[in-house]
Amino acid sequence: MSWIDIGALDDIPVAGARLVKTHHGCVAVFRTAEDEVFATSDACPHRGGPLSEGIVHGRKVTCPLHNWVLSLETGEAQGADEGRIATYPARIEGGRVLLDVASLCRRDAA
Repeated sequence: MSWIDIGALDDIPVAGARLVKTHHGCVAVFRTAEDEVFATSDACPHRGGPLSEGIVHGRKVTCPLHNWVLSLETGEAQGADEGRIATYPARIEGGRVLLDVASLCRRDAA
């Protein structure tokens, strides 16, 4: 994996998200109440709602447009909804959030 530093963990609100613009597109980066980080595509599979503006609860996010709930771990829609978002490896190192740029490059190729 090829990791890039996208900012400080403290720049992401607890149980919140930030939208990160990369050369390979926009990525929603989420921080849970337990200080875990997850990175996904920003568009909900239902109607393209901005997931970075959604509500983070546990390891899930609820889309702000139509309340679809998506797993931050797997990208799968929860409950009766069907769909999936892309997920990308992310980690915390020394208080900094790192994102695997190689996974973003594969997104371009797909």
